[in-house]
Parts: sequence; C-alpha cells; structure tokens
Amino acid sequence: MWCYGLEFVAKDPRKWLAKTGAKTLYIEPGSPWENRYCESFNSKLRDEFLNGEIFYSIKGLRMLAERRRVHCNTVRPRSSLGYRPPSPEARLTNNRGCGEG
Repeated sequence: MWCYGLEFVAKDPRKWLAKTGAKTLYIEPGSPWENRYCESFNSKLRDEFLNGEIFYSIKGLRMLAERRRVHCNTVRPRSSLGYRPPSPEARLTNNRGCGEG
C-alpha cells in the first residue's frame, strides 16, 4: 500500500538529514511545512493561477507560469513596496545617452 501524505513523504528527507548530520528545528505536529510566507504564496498561486487555468500540456503550463512570473515581478504592485512592483520593467526610450541628440 502506497501512502503519499506529507508525514510519509518526510521519511526520505529525514533519512537524508540523518546521513548528512544536519539538525532540524522543531515544527508543531500537524503543520509539517510551517512557514507563513511559503503557505501564503502557495495559497495565492493555487487560487489565482492553478484553479483558474486548464493545462493541456507541460509546455503550455510552463508558458503560462512564466507569463505569470513576469507579470507578478514587473507589473503587479505590492503594498509592502509602496504599491510598486518588485522589479519594474525597463522602459526603452529614444534617449541616446548624455550629450547625444
């Protein structure tokens, strides 16, 4: 019988961590990936993108995901940044530089 819940998927990473000697931080039971930023991102991605599209191929999914990534990073404003996008698009102008006509 195959079980794919997070508590079962986590067995392999735990084995790997034990082999490498890395230590982990305590996470509350029932909340295996306790990180509010990741959970917020995953929730918004699911609600605003994955649930609103139909994907007919992996290529189509990648194309739409890249379009969304560019939009979110260059157009979509963030309240934490004064309602500016994280990385505004570079605007091409007719300016040729200092002192050039």
